[in-house]
Amino acid sequence: MVKAQVSLEHMYRVFTKPEHHDSKLAQIEQHLSDNILDFLSQHVVTKKTSLEEIEQDFSDSRVPESPEFVSSHAESLLDKLVAHSVNTYSPTFIGHMTSALPYFHLPLAKLLVGLNQNLVKIETSKAFTPLERQVLGMMHNLVYDESDAFYEQHLHSARHALGAFCSGGTVANITALWVARNKILGPQPGFAGVARAGLNAAYQHYGINNLGVMCSRRGHYSLSKAVDVLGIGREQLITLPCPDQTLDPAMALEAGKRYQQAGNKLLAIVGVGGTTETGHVDPLDELADVAKELGCWFHVDGAWGGATLFSSTYRKRLKGVERADSVTIDAHKQMYVPMGAGMALFKNPEDANAVRHHAQYILREGSKDLGATTLEGSRNGMAMMVYASLHIFGRRGYELLIDQSIEKASTFADMIDRHPDFELVTSPTLSLLTYRVCPAAVQNKLAQASDEERRIINEKLDRLVVKVQKQQREAGKSFVSRTRLEAPRYPDYSMTVFRVVLANPLTTHNDLAAILAEQHLIATTQPLWQQLCELVDSDTETAAASG
Repeated sequence: MVKAQVSLEHMYRVFTKPEHHDSKLAQIEQHLSDNILDFLSQHVVTKKTSLEEIEQDFSDSRVPESPEFVSSHAESLLDKLVAHSVNTYSPTFIGHMTSALPYFHLPLAKLLVGLNQNLVKIETSKAFTPLERQVLGMMHNLVYDESDAFYEQHLHSARHALGAFCSGGTVANITALWVARNKILGPQPGFAGVARAGLNAAYQHYGINNLGVMCSRRGHYSLSKAVDVLGIGREQLITLPCPDQTLDPAMALEAGKRYQQAGNKLLAIVGVGGTTETGHVDPLDELADVAKELGCWFHVDGAWGGATLFSSTYRKRLKGVERADSVTIDAHKQMYVPMGAGMALFKNPEDANAVRHHAQYILREGSKDLGATTLEGSRNGMAMMVYASLHIFGRRGYELLIDQSIEKASTFADMIDRHPDFELVTSPTLSLLTYRVCPAAVQNKLAQASDEERRIINEKLDRLVVKVQKQQREAGKSFVSRTRLEAPRYPDYSMTVFRVVLANPLTTHNDLAAILAEQHLIATTQPLWQQLCELVDSDTETAAASG
């Protein structure tokens, strides 16, 4: 590695002077700018380099003593980092919620980095602050559809916040429940409120043993983090079974009453607007009724499915979301914005004041500084990326993208249903679905098997799915993920399934057919496949002999 001279002059050059237009760094930038899809097409989803081998490139814990030339270091990144990165742009990468990005984000990212605004305070983000407020207003309008007068009054008000921009769904969920906690255990005569007095004093003042949050078992793991961070405790996250993949309102009401009758208080019910495992949507309208009857906050985690509201055709699948006290939406999912663009939206613009903080040197009372009501302090201007996307796509553009993703998922579900050796486990509500490989004869056997026979067969199928998923991933042509869940067909068994996310607009029906064909080819060459078929054959022969 060529080392640069250690001098202030060289340091100044790094800050002020671009490298020569023929430098390696300039070539990389130009290549990316010209055609990022072409650049990424040179790399498969994963290379056959083990994680342990890659770790060797990043194993030196010492800070480099001398500086490197920028172009020299960029070449090193190309070899060590880019060559082994996951190609999330690939149309056959359909296992996670990270997808291809539109081309225009590349030059905008350069602008974002170049400006280096800090959204904590107006003094470091004079134009970005009103821009972020407008973005939150646009998304609030999408969810709650208030009047023009409402937004004129609250959009740029120093005393109100329509939401909080943050790094992602986890922080958005924590923010929403933080606001809920501070409101429900808020100040009263003789009590300063939980924010000042703490949980112990709040529990004593309100006469409760514990504070709880309720969701289904499909609730995101960030909810467990939220009750931990907020001091409520993981044992107070009430997760109800959901064999049909959604939270049952009657079960939620009964569980909530039982919890409160034991001397506790329910802080919030969290309805999911598109689960990360199966894409299902909880019955939000009915859960809003339950939350009202129990006197608790109603939060909707729409990190994945919230963007469905752009679609005139499918937005009704989130019916009731407009009744939520708060809603989480991630723009870096189905809004095709780079990572780090989450939002917590509040129905009531006054609610964010429950977590308002001031500091004389930076967040002064009465100012419009965004950091006063956000969990994170210093933040970059990612709202600019959302702002640009909303204008470049428009609602109708997003509608096209959302509609084709949901319809593509439905098409893939039909392909799986028609294939004799695959079993659709959860049908798509939005653009996620789960399925597993299962020989046709085995499917017939499962329909009439005893509980013990089902358990034995399902365990073998679980191992087969794992083998196929791993081998397909290592081959590097395509990628699907896997998870474990209960399904109505086998309510007493948690099975291993393939999980597919169809969000990439570049994924074609031919891609999906090829992925399914590759999985079938891998499966049929596994010893487990032969074992399953032999198991069914032996049972058939035994039955014939008995007959």
